[in-house]
Formats: sequence, C-alpha cells, structure tokens
Amino acid sequence: MQEKYEPPEEVKAMMGKQVVVDTDSSYIYVGTLESIGRDYFCLSNVDVHDTDDSKSTKEHYAHESRKLGSRFNRKMTYVRLDRVLSISLVDDVIVF
Repeated sequence: MQEKYEPPEEVKAMMGKQVVVDTDSSYIYVGTLESIGRDYFCLSNVDVHDTDDSKSTKEHYAHESRKLGSRFNRKMTYVRLDRVLSISLVDDVIVF
C-alpha cells in the first residue's frame, strides 16, 4: 500500500490562493491552487497561457495578471510537477 503524500508546508500554505506556475515549456498558469498530488498541482479558474502564441514573456504576463486581476480560460487544470520550475502567489508578484 502506498503512503499518503504530504506536500511541503510552504506549498500547502498556498492552497486556496491564486498562484503563478511557471513551467519548463512556453506555458504559464495563473489560477487558484486547489490540491497537490504526488505528481501534479490542481488549479481552478485557470488562465493557461502559451507565450509562443503571443509577444508577451512569462514575466510580463505574470505582471499583467497581477495588475489586471484574474481572468481564466479553464475551470480546472492539472499541471505535472516534473514540468514546474516555480510556483508563487500572485500577491507576491512585484509590479514595476
């Protein structure tokens, strides 16, 4: 029987809050962290953005998301942890 997975406390503290998830691909995710599995983050009310489809960088997109507020194009999305480079609270994005 497999043991129950317990994510790090720092990440659990983000549950229920809006986060920015940067990946090792051209995709960036902005949404509410709903759950954390052994292999994934589950986000709700998510803006899934492919920077290859725009002139915006990931950093610029995160800043715009902070300034303009939430918008989303998915009700729910699962992001594989092995693709995640970073996760941060939207509120921690410094707008300049």
